[in-house]
Amino acid sequence: MKKVLFSCIFLLVIILNSKGQKIYSVDADYKANVKVFVVDADYKADLLVYRVDADYKATGNEGKWYFTDADYKADKKIYFVDSDYKAELKIYFVDNDYKAKWTNMAKKYLLY
Repeated sequence: MKKVLFSCIFLLVIILNSKGQKIYSVDADYKANVKVFVVDADYKADLLVYRVDADYKATGNEGKWYFTDADYKADKKIYFVDSDYKAELKIYFVDNDYKAKWTNMAKKYLLY
């Protein structure tokens, strides 16, 4: 009985602490948690992002993003700025999921 209870508690803690990358793009910077700029080359980016097609694929803080259709479904709200100096985070969209990763670990806190 103790093992089952311990297993249930452990699983619950893992589920509650895991943050996905469900993203919603807002229409004004004051509504956003993070201001993002899309760069034109991967070496300029803080984060290499792969856009997934289902929310269950967007787990952890590793650059796999699922764009939601409503802000209340999102873990983070972002605003795309038009200049890199206005951005808190610079991203580059990659074409394969294995390429998604942080290149600047100092900015990782922005999506927790």
